Amino acid sequence: MNPPRRLAFALPALSSLLCLGCAVAQAQEAVSSKSEEFEQARYQSTYNTQRHPAFPAVGSGLNSMTPAADNMFTFSLTGHWGKRLESGAEVYANVELTAGDPFARNLVGLGGFTNGEITRAGGKQPKPYLQRLFWRQTWNQGGEREYLESDFNQMARWVDKNRFVLTAGNFSTLDVFDDNTYAKDPRTQFMNWSHWTYGAYDYAADARGFGWGVAAEWYREDWVYRLGRMSGPRTPNGLPVDFDLLRHYGDQFEVEHAHTLGDQPGKARVLVWRNRGVTASFADARTYLLQSPTGTDPQTILQVRNGEKLKYGLGLNLEQALSDDVGVFLRAMKADGRTETFAFTEIDASLSAGVLLKGRLWGRAQDSVGVAYMDNRLSNDRRRFLEAGGMSYFIGDGAGNFRYGTEHGTEVFYSYGIGKNLWVTGDWQHIANPAYNALRGPVNVYAIRLHAEF
Repeated sequence: MNPPRRLAFALPALSSLLCLGCAVAQAQEAVSSKSEEFEQARYQSTYNTQRHPAFPAVGSGLNSMTPAADNMFTFSLTGHWGKRLESGAEVYANVELTAGDPFARNLVGLGGFTNGEITRAGGKQPKPYLQRLFWRQTWNQGGEREYLESDFNQMARWVDKNRFVLTAGNFSTLDVFDDNTYAKDPRTQFMNWSHWTYGAYDYAADARGFGWGVAAEWYREDWVYRLGRMSGPRTPNGLPVDFDLLRHYGDQFEVEHAHTLGDQPGKARVLVWRNRGVTASFADARTYLLQSPTGTDPQTILQVRNGEKLKYGLGLNLEQALSDDVGVFLRAMKADGRTETFAFTEIDASLSAGVLLKGRLWGRAQDSVGVAYMDNRLSNDRRRFLEAGGMSYFIGDGAGNFRYGTEHGTEVFYSYGIGKNLWVTGDWQHIANPAYNALRGPVNVYAIRLHAEF
């Protein structure tokens, strides 16, 4: 017997309603399965050993990379702890134990150094230090909900796509600014300083790369606006921090936009920064050097380091997924380069570009492969100072031993997943004109890195 006409029309509608109800229930179950964290305890350890064979060089100066075969290593063990307060704010503390020994037992002879952990090492014997201690508050402002996955110094939680985030305390400028999915972490991705941030980004920090300050982030749909002020060192590239944030500081402003290209996600970021500190002008240093009776003075920079000066930079950061397992990145930055390096490295214009492939492409989900190219350059003022025989913090081969050339090269790595939380990485870096000297190199650096997370 056929059902009544009204029931015949009602059955498909009822069936659709039931399916919709099932879909909603499944979605709610999926949402609930993504639980939020209220406390966090995570740890990492990384050991990196590097070696370069002998390379050709015409003369060596005080700040030259040794042309003889040499070895270096770094070790780090870090505890990351976080807790969410009743107010919704989060508090994080990191303590790190580090050791290391750079090439030639001194961190000199390159613009783009080959190991991102070397600045944190205070000698061959492991030493502990407080790395981070900061507070973060998020104010939700509506829009779609999105889930932040658990990560180091980020507790898993649901947030509004429109929100305001304030971070204050002891942290790194790079914790908030200049993110990039494919080139960010020297413990798991590219090792060279030129790839995990802008090489020309002289961001304010102590000698280990951390400082005190405040950063604000405003998320509006596909846009993010970031503004921050951080402390710099008391003396350029020194460890003691200058807490006078009204006189000596590093400011940065970044705009980020998320987009899709061919149904694949990507992001574009523009960053502008300004430092203010007591630094030396390269023009003044060159004049002093040329007037010196001996024509050489390794302390020239110190003799003209007087008065507060400003330093600026502008950068572009792009990342784009080509598929679920392939992504590309590009960073480019230009700094004014009139004054000595404040807190990072000796690069005044930088370009870095590369590709990262996930091992799922060949059935190794834990693996990854990266290939990147870098090109680092100096300002005319810094170049002329070096040509006169000047020595700055990291570079300087001496008069007669220097002929300018752009420092450029390639890095290739393969990260092999031994287990769920353990990776071993083989890395090769080829660097032409180390420390911008066409009379030296090229140098090849080979590395083995062991990284664990638990």
